[in-house]
Parts: sequence; C-alpha cells; structure tokens
Amino acid sequence: MCIAFMSWLLRQKEKLLKIAYPLKYTEYVEEYSQQFGVDKYLIYAMIRTESSFDPDAKSDAGAIGLTQITEETFQWLKSKLCPQEDIVFEDLYDPQTSIRFGAYYISKCLDRYSGSVETAAAAYHSGWGTVDKLLKEQGGQVLVEFPYVQMNNYVYKINKAYKNYQEIYQNKEGV
Repeated sequence: MCIAFMSWLLRQKEKLLKIAYPLKYTEYVEEYSQQFGVDKYLIYAMIRTESSFDPDAKSDAGAIGLTQITEETFQWLKSKLCPQEDIVFEDLYDPQTSIRFGAYYISKCLDRYSGSVETAAAAYHSGWGTVDKLLKEQGGQVLVEFPYVQMNNYVYKINKAYKNYQEIYQNKEGV
C-alpha cells in the first residue's frame, strides 16, 4: 500500500509541475528554437517568466506580448531580423510574432555573451548597454554578479524555470 501511494504521489507531483511549467505555443517555440539555435526550454522559461504565457501581457515599462519586448527593442530587432516585412510593434501581441522576436533576441544575447544563459538573461532584461558596463567593471566576458535587485531576481527566475523545464520534460516528451 505504501509503495502504491508513493507512486501515486509522484504522478501527482509530475502533473502539478507540468501545470506550473506548461508547454504552450509548441509549434512556434519548436520552429524558432531551431531557426535561431536556442534551447526550446530556455524559450519556455523566458515566456513563463516574462508573461506567464499571456499573449496580451503589457508591462509598466511598455513591453508587450509573450516575450515582453519594448518598442525600442522591437524596432532594433526588426531592423536586423526582417526590415522589409510590414510588421508593427503591436504585432507582438500575436504569439507567433512575439516568440519569433523573443527567440531571435535571446539568440543574439547568447551569441554576444559567449553562450552564458545568466549573462544573456541579464541582457534580455536590462539591455546590452547595462550588461556591457557591468562586464567592464567586473573585468570578464560573462557576469558573475548581478548587482541590481531586479536583474538578480530576473536571472534567478530564468535559471529556476529553465532548470525546471529541463528536469520535467527533457528526454520525457511523448512519454
């Protein structure tokens, strides 16, 4: 009886974790994770942290959509990713567009900061200028300290979500 209960309890825990860390918009996450060479679980972690999978999310800073991109960042990303496309800032409320731009942005952050998830997350949240200044102060290529409370909290949340997504789903999808 005790073994059966423990087995049931573990199944319930797994179900609850999948509710807390869902795989939503999988078609778009799969497509853009492959296109831009970003681990899909990192993209899920970013979306969960940024918007809790709410495509209509809007921050106090004016960032919108699933991946919470500001208009200034959108304009810069559009100039690099798709300058000829007829896309406007408000199109980030569309899940596919938001995931496309967010995956592209995090890929550029990872490229810029030697693949360091922590440094890339800090840059995604606080901007390249802020991170570059901190790197200069810290004398390295990746951040080892995150001196701003919001940045530190954000990097912690991304790391936690990313780790949880990997533990819950990696090598278990379709099982």
